This record gives sequence, C-alpha cells and structure tokens, in this order.
Amino acid sequence: MSHRSWIALALIAITAAAPTPVLAWQHVHSSTHPPAASLRSDAHGTGPVGTIVIAHGAGPDWNAQVEAVVKTANTGGPVEVSYLMGPGAKTHRFQDVARRLVEAGVREIVVVPLLVSSHSEHFEQIRWLVGETDTLDEVMMHHLHMAGIERPNVSVPIRVTPALDGAEEIAGIVVEHALSLAEDPASQALFLIGHGPNASEYYAAWMEDLRPLADRVQRMTGFRDVKVGLVQDDAAGPVRAEAVRRIREIIALQHQATGKPVVVVPILIGTGQISLEKFPKDLEGLPIVYNGKGLLPHPAVARWIESRVAGEAVGVSR
Repeated sequence: MSHRSWIALALIAITAAAPTPVLAWQHVHSSTHPPAASLRSDAHGTGPVGTIVIAHGAGPDWNAQVEAVVKTANTGGPVEVSYLMGPGAKTHRFQDVARRLVEAGVREIVVVPLLVSSHSEHFEQIRWLVGETDTLDEVMMHHLHMAGIERPNVSVPIRVTPALDGAEEIAGIVVEHALSLAEDPASQALFLIGHGPNASEYYAAWMEDLRPLADRVQRMTGFRDVKVGLVQDDAAGPVRAEAVRRIREIIALQHQATGKPVVVVPILIGTGQISLEKFPKDLEGLPIVYNGKGLLPHPAVARWIESRVAGEAVGVSR
C-alpha cells in the first residue's frame, strides 16, 4: 500500500469515529435542560408571536389580577401566564405554557416579566429559563425545582423583555392613584413605597429606575415633594427594620415641611398581603393617606405588555 493510500484510510477511520462522543453529549444535555443557545436562535416560520407573561405569583386573588389584565392584552398572538412561586407555579409551569404556544403554531415566544424591576433574583430565574444565562443562585434554582419548573424544550426561539423598570405606563398609573388620594397636590408631599430586593447592588439599580419615575410623577401631578423608598421585604430582619425606619423618617420630614398628610402610593404589581397588611403596619401612626392599591388591574399594564412584545419580537412593527 502506498504512503498516500495509508493516510487516506487513516483519515476515513478518524472521521467515522469522531461523531459518536459528540452526539452522546448532546443527548445527555438535552435530556436535562436544553442548551442556552438553542433558545436564542433567530425567529423562523410564518406563525404569530406567542407571549408568556410571567409573574412572581401569590394567592388566588392576587393571581386573578394578573390573569384579568393579560386577557385584555392584544399582542397579535396567543398569550399565556406563568408564575414563579405560589400555588399557581405548579399549575402554570413555564415549560408547559411554552409548549402550548408552540402547539398553537407560534414562530417565536416573547417572555414579559411582570416584575417591578429587572434587577432581582426572580428576574435571574427568568433569564435562566429562557437560556440567557446558565448560572443561577442555588436558592432560586431550588424554588424552581420545588414547583417542577424547568427550561422548555421547544423548537422556536424564546426572548425575554425588560421588566417594568419605571416605564411610562407605570407613571400614569401612579399619577392616577396619587391624585385620587390628594386634596391639594401643590401643598402636599407624595411618597412611593416599594418591596425592593435584598442585595445592595440590586437595591441601587432599583433606585436608579425609580428616582426618575418619582421625578416624572412630580412633573405630571405638581406635588410639592415626591420621594421613593424600598422596605427590602425579604431581607434579614434588621435590614428590613432599618429600611422601614428610614422610610418613616422621610415621611415624617415631608409632613413637617408641608403640615399636611403625606400621600403614600405603593409601587407593587398587585394588591395583596404586602400592600394591605405589611405596609400599613410599617407606616402605623404616621400622618398619611393610603389605600394600598397596586398597579393591577389597571388597563395601562395591558398596554405595557403590548409595547414590550412589539419592541422585542422579530418582524413585529415597532
């Protein structure tokens, strides 16, 4: 056999043997979680855009507020709801609603996080689910596993939009809520109170979005003063206590400066335990006007969902 023939036979043998371990790795990987890259490919097909609105989740009443608004969102395609926690998480699992959208013939899926901020552990859970990251905090991963939530194994690309992050639509809702409680905005102060994250870096990012929101609300309403604060509701006891103390001091100073009750409006997705029980207890004894209404079920949230989908989906006019 010539030297050239021997080389050709060796190359054929190597080529024939090489794919076996690669295909085995791909099979094992897809049997657990689809690779992140597979969820971020370009849109294909001619079907509509599917949407998943994903929220934190709470009790039935809170979840009903989410579902009522989502029903009114006109995105041009089917819309599903998913939850990260609470009883709705197991009945509205992310992978299940994604599969239903694919079965309905969508060409891609846009995921809209119905969260106050894109800077949180819950937003990272969503980024992991859509394949934007392969890294997730152990506690957050445990929460997903407890609800049976996994990455979807679907044949269409999935994209995620930013959360609310001080969107203009939210400013309009806050303005409406604040003015409904005020007697004379020009002589009164307004305080916007939110849940907030645990980590300090996330806290700074939340405030970076919410301070401009407060400024926009002040311009739209004419309140004498507008401030914003976060209770860091899930933080350790002393951290939360200090956050509440800081908020109480600011509200007391606002009242001292105006001589009138301070209007307090929560920056929360829905009306529930936090807005109706925790915040009133935190602010007990202060001269405030407060009703605990969250952003839902205001129709502006549906318009925001539509805007997020139009801004993210491939081939959808902006």
